[in-house]
Amino acid sequence: MICGMDLGSRAVKMVLFEEGMLREEKVIETAWFYKKCGVHTQQGFTVDFDAVLSQRPTAMTVTGYGRNSLNIVGSEIISELKAHMLGALWQTGLEDFTLLDLGGQDSKVIRVRKGRMDDFLLNDKCAASTGRYLENMAAVLGISLGELSRHYENPVELSATCAIFGESELIGRIVEGVPASELAAGVNYSIFRRIKPMLLSLASNTVVFTGGVALGPAVAHWVREELGVQVIVPDHPQLNGAIGCAVYTQQRRERRTTVSCNI
Repeated sequence: MICGMDLGSRAVKMVLFEEGMLREEKVIETAWFYKKCGVHTQQGFTVDFDAVLSQRPTAMTVTGYGRNSLNIVGSEIISELKAHMLGALWQTGLEDFTLLDLGGQDSKVIRVRKGRMDDFLLNDKCAASTGRYLENMAAVLGISLGELSRHYENPVELSATCAIFGESELIGRIVEGVPASELAAGVNYSIFRRIKPMLLSLASNTVVFTGGVALGPAVAHWVREELGVQVIVPDHPQLNGAIGCAVYTQQRRERRTTVSCNI
């Protein structure tokens, strides 16, 4: 049993793989995971698998925001770029595409050609194109993140380029009496506007959209409509990094088996 783990800034995603199949999945709020799902020791953080999964894994690979600050005992660490690329390859079966991943505190665009990473761009310096920004805006509007992510029609213009100033601008539009649905659409369009240059720079006819933001239709709508590309949201967009970790371990096992058989 293989465990893939994505230590995100907002949530920890875990999957169990067995014989190349996804057997179990778990999404846990990050602070809760660190407080309740293991213990800190001199060697690092030991996960209490009995508390979070139905079975104990025999191997574990980790990626994500917390991979360098928190040593998960017994794990191998890989980069987020590699994990998300492998996850997208496994989930879609495609070999040529541009991967858009919008996470809690960063956004990633990876161009994949013939199953390999061709180029990439990251935005981890500004919160205005991340899930955290959407959470803050949903709170200002007094709606859930799920409700916010559904709106894309008649977006009101929001011109602020900073997440903090964006909140103030949104409050100003509320005072003006703009309908909540148009405000929500404007928030979603502002996310698209910030990632659009990255997608144009690493353009493909197909965009694979992952991360928690992909759970709602709004940003995918704008990518499809304004860029004229096919947008694929895999079955498990939020788990993509964790899936990529499990795929990485599985592929390493398969290579070792092949080498052993050829000796």
